[in-house]
Amino acid sequence: MTRAVDLVVTGVVQGVSFRAYAQREARRLGVAGWVANRGDGAVEARVEGDDDAVEAMTRWCRTGSPAARVAGVSVSEAEVSGVTSFEVRR
Repeated sequence: MTRAVDLVVTGVVQGVSFRAYAQREARRLGVAGWVANRGDGAVEARVEGDDDAVEAMTRWCRTGSPAARVAGVSVSEAEVSGVTSFEVRR
């Protein structure tokens, strides 16, 4: 079953290569979507794919890149859009 979630990751998640590592992990897991920095210092992402892969990506976001210090991850269900790649947005 295909599932989509919107994630907001807070903590020290900008300037620590979070987006690049997220893209690498998303490709490894086979999920699609995007990741972007927000103006408030958080990172947001849309993740779409198989239930297990989406859950695995959500778990990865709870730790993030090696230099990240994740304080929290909010998860909300989203409508599947059918994207086929995972991109870093500016």
